[in-house]
Amino acid sequence: MPYKEQFGRFLLALASVAGGIALWGLASLGTNPLFLPSPALTFTSAIELVQDGTWWDSIVASSFRILTGWGLGVVVGIPVGILMGHFRWVRQMLDPYTEFFRFVPPIAFVTLAVIWLGPDELSKIALIFYTTVFIVTINTMAGVQSADEIRLRAARALGAGTLRTVMTVVVPSSVPFMVTGARLAMGNSFLTIVSAEIVSAQEGLGALIWTARNYGRTEWVFVGIITLGLLGYAFDRIVRYATRRLLKRYRVNV
Repeated sequence: MPYKEQFGRFLLALASVAGGIALWGLASLGTNPLFLPSPALTFTSAIELVQDGTWWDSIVASSFRILTGWGLGVVVGIPVGILMGHFRWVRQMLDPYTEFFRFVPPIAFVTLAVIWLGPDELSKIALIFYTTVFIVTINTMAGVQSADEIRLRAARALGAGTLRTVMTVVVPSSVPFMVTGARLAMGNSFLTIVSAEIVSAQEGLGALIWTARNYGRTEWVFVGIITLGLLGYAFDRIVRYATRRLLKRYRVNV
């Protein structure tokens, strides 16, 4: 993309954000800060949270849980999706579980996760894993099933066995679907981490939002929400950058 076009898009996005903050400021005029804190009050509170270390500790705690659970979900979901997509008997065996559990939201398992795995990191990582693995599995399976039949027949005609066909035809054609599933799962991980940390965490952005309720500090809620949005945006950009650099030959369009 030409430099001028990139710069123009950046200026447009910057103007959009500035406009949104201006509207927020206007809406907060004459309003009780407990109901709607102003951008200036939210910024001041963010500085306070940065200075006392709460903000950084929350980001580190939530990021560790998200990245660990999401990474495990991707590592498990991709091979399971390949197996389900390529082998009908595997798909028929696991389909009842994926079709059942993918409709049960992670928040429904928060209490069980705490009872079974304890209130420490493992229960929250397990919930992130749960919310990731089905999305990645289903997207990967869709990619495997959409593999070009002509290429599959050609591979078999040339004497390729099942493993070689999977590695040389099925997996490469499924990479874009895997990346899409991983990106969607990353978004869901952010939805889940807040619920998990609200229920059982002393640190993290979800815990920060819940603590704000106890102290009547609505501006802390805004700080937590804005941080979640910025963190999710940053993580997605990193995934997109890594995809473009490492998976360029698979024609992944991100």
